[in-house]
Formats: sequence, structure tokens, C-alpha cells
Amino acid sequence: MAAQAAEAKFESRNPATDEVVGTFAVMSADEVVAAVRSARSARSAWQAAGFAGRRAALLRWAAWLAAHEHEIVDLVHAENGKLAIAARLELLLTCEHIRWAARNARPVLRERRARTTALMIDYAARVGYLPYGVVGVIGPWNYPLLTPTGSLAYALAAGNTVVFKPSELTSALGLLLVEGFTAANPELPDGVLVGVTGGGETGTALCRAGVDKIAFTGSGATARKVLATCAETLTPVVAECGGKDAAIVAEDADIAAAARMVAWGAASNAGQTCAGVERVYVVAGVRDAFLTELGRQLADVRPGSDPQAAYGPMTMPGQADVVRRHVADALARGGSALLGGPQAVRGRFVDPIVLVDVPEDSTAVQEETFGPTMTVRTVADVDEAIALANDSRYGLGAAVFSRARGEEIAGRLDAGMVSVNSVLSFAAIPALPFGGRGESGFGRIHGADGLREFARPRSVAARRPGVRGLDVTRFDPYPGTSTVLRAALRVRHRGVPTTGSATGTTMDGATGTTAGSATGTMAGSPAGTTAGGAAGRLLRRVRAARR
Repeated sequence: MAAQAAEAKFESRNPATDEVVGTFAVMSADEVVAAVRSARSARSAWQAAGFAGRRAALLRWAAWLAAHEHEIVDLVHAENGKLAIAARLELLLTCEHIRWAARNARPVLRERRARTTALMIDYAARVGYLPYGVVGVIGPWNYPLLTPTGSLAYALAAGNTVVFKPSELTSALGLLLVEGFTAANPELPDGVLVGVTGGGETGTALCRAGVDKIAFTGSGATARKVLATCAETLTPVVAECGGKDAAIVAEDADIAAAARMVAWGAASNAGQTCAGVERVYVVAGVRDAFLTELGRQLADVRPGSDPQAAYGPMTMPGQADVVRRHVADALARGGSALLGGPQAVRGRFVDPIVLVDVPEDSTAVQEETFGPTMTVRTVADVDEAIALANDSRYGLGAAVFSRARGEEIAGRLDAGMVSVNSVLSFAAIPALPFGGRGESGFGRIHGADGLREFARPRSVAARRPGVRGLDVTRFDPYPGTSTVLRAALRVRHRGVPTTGSATGTTMDGATGTTAGSATGTMAGSPAGTTAGGAAGRLLRRVRAARR
């Protein structure tokens, strides 16, 4: 970030040419608080729009983005460095997610009935989903349209208003998303979607500005700072913090397809994909064939800014140095470069790098590289591959290549998402939740889980008039209450046969048998009724529920 402290400004620059793309304000804490106040003032109108109104507004937003395709693709290329085809794919997926959130918010979040148990037959239960209020979204630079929209669209569809801080590296794109929503919905009050700009200090200010939830995407180091700040006010956070995703190539894999997809999964977007392939475990029997095909697939792949290039530059200054360090450590520890090597790092452009026989404790295997690199290790069998794939502090995504065992292997991987005979396919299916475990973060965006991530459930239990049941919400329980409770425990949970009798004295002094009667008076029942009254009805319901 090129900041001019005296004027509180910063610039975003073209990562390939270093030309200035835009100049933006470093917003102060007071300005961020004002943005949150604006969002809170718009909350009532946005919630009052209901599912139908919000759906229409979101669909208009997607239509505006699609109508401005050329302008957006050019800006992605200039500010992020992606080539036109990759920028267009990102824009399409962005619109797909907005559309899915808009169309599915009502069926996912509408109030629903909940079943009660036999012990609560006199109650009706329901669950409703309420918006948090104001959600703060802190977005990344690697997918500056798609990734933040995975929070923006879903939070908006759930009825929240949103304050969005894009990455300082791609602020023009972030503000364009906000501009598009506003332009597509001129009838809405200011504040439904607000943009704020700046670096880490602005993100910290957003966490402290009184938002009701934060959605963060970025590095684990920054996530820890966000979590520490949000802990001050117990503000909930959904965090997506990167990965070290593994691909497993089984002995029965389609080698040509596996090599092609692994090559793309590792090098597309210059490897700057949180769920991209960084580790590969290939069974010994197909190792040579796989490496040969992998080398062939990557032989003519090169980065650049021209239309003939396969991918663009490293967007973040200094990220090429991370690649260089990881490669150097891998080679120093006994690994070798099948393709590329230290010379592959050429300023902000990095050629594909394939490292083999790299020790598992090297930084190239343990830490997220975020570059067009991969390590390939030979394993004896699939079991070893699974063990090594799972032996990571990350757990975002994974890929499996096998004709017959793909689903089985996928089920044994400790990752939030798995592609079978493909890579990254889960990110292109809006109905699937996106997220991981461990240092990959927690919470989910996308899909029904992503909608619920931005809504808080409210449970309601309402007593039904005219329906008799067991009333335990009193200090003077009716005679027979304890007998029924004992019977319910036996019948529903202890597995004790009920064909015989269990005579005894209850806590309220009543005696009786659980099999045939419950002596005493129940709530709302005439004195002296036994199994034929409320207690008996309840016992029969309990037994029926067990059957």
C-alpha cells in the first residue's frame, strides 16, 4: 500500500506495471463509525422489504454487474492482475452466488415448525431466523469480486445491512461492487451496503465500530488480530484464512485428467487461491506416468499480462519472496525441482514450479505458499496418502482422483470441501457451503449454511390452549407427575420392559404402577383419574414415540 500519511490517502496499483489504478482515503475510526451508523439507520427499511423485496434488489444488482462486464473485467485486470478470461469467470461466479442467495433466502430462512416430544404435547414450537443487524465484511485481494460477495450477498439476503472494507490492494473493485448495488437500487435508503477504505487500521476500526458480526477473509495472522479485536465486544466472526490443500492421485486414476486438473489447480490465478492445490500425493504405481503428464501439461504454461499468457502476476507485493523462500527451503532439505526452481521467480511473475521428494517438515509443505507451486510426494498406497493429507494444521479443501474409490477416499479426508475427479469444483456450486477447519478458519459462506451464518435463530415454544399435558413449571406438582416422569425415563431411555409393574412411592407420595396406572391428579384433569386421563394419554404417547 502506497500511503501518503499527510493526506491520509493510499493508492492501488497495477501489479504488472506498477501504474496507479486508484487513490482512496484512509478512513478514520470516526468515519467508519459513521458508516456503521448509516447502515444501522437503513436496517429497518431493508428488513421491511421482506424476502421478496430483497430478492428483487439482489437480482437487480447481479444484472447491473453483468451489464457492466467489460468495465469490470478491465478493472480486475488492471487492479488485481487477472487475465480477461479469469476475470470474466470470477464475475460470472459472483453473479451466480448473488442469484442463489436471492432466490433461496426465503426457503432457507423462513419460519418453520419444530416437532415437540410426547412430554410437550401441549406446546407448539417454531424456529425463526432473524438478521444480526449490521454485518462488517473484510474482503481479500485474490478474488476481489467472488470472495467478498460470498459474504455480502448472503448477509444482505438474510436481511442485514453491510459495511464492506475491501482489500487495500483492490479497493476500486470493492467500491465498484458497492456502486453497482446502489445504482441498481436507487429507491433504497443510503446505508444498505456501504463501502469503507483503508488498510489494517480501518479493518480494526470496523471491528470496534459496533457491528453485529464480522465476516473476514485473509491470512491467519490477520485473522488472529481480527478475533482479538472482536473479542473485546464478543462480536461473532466467520473467518476464512487459507489452506494447504492436498490432491490424492490413486492407482486407478485417469492420469491425463488428474495431471491436467492438478496443474490448473496449482497454477491458475498464479497460485493465489486459498483452496488451490499445493500438495500432491501420488501412489507409487502411477508416479512416473503422472509426473510425465504433469510436466507436459505445464511445459508451455507461462505468466504474463498478454492474452497468450496462462495467468497473471503475483498481486501482493512480497508474495514472490514467499515463493522464493519456500522453494529454497525445499531444495535445501533434499527436494528437487521437476519444473522451475529459484529461477522461476521473475519479479512479480512466477513460472510454474513442481517440487518432488520434499520432506514433510519443510515450509513448502507445512505453510501456505500462495504461488504457482506444488510439492509431489510418492506414497505406497491410498491409506498413506490420506494420512499425509490430513496431517496439516489447515483443513480447507482437497481433491481426489480415482475411478472407483473417489467417494470413499473423500469421506476419509479431514477437510471442509472435497472435489472428486476435479479441483475447486465446490466453489462453483452456490448451494455448497465453503469453509474449513483448523487454521483454515471457521464458519461457512455460500449455500444454506452461508445464509444461516448471517442469521440468528429464535426459538418459540407456545402453549396450545385446550390441550392437556404434563405441567412441571410449578412448585406444587400435581399428584402423579413423578410417576409419569419415572415412566417416561424407563420407556424412552432406559429400555426397561413395561409389561410388568413397578410399584413404588413417588416423590409426591403417590403410589401406583407404571404399566397400568398413574395414581393421582394431573393438570387440568378431574381428581382421581388414572391411566385414562392426561397421565395415561401421556404414557401412551411416550410408548408410541418409542415404537
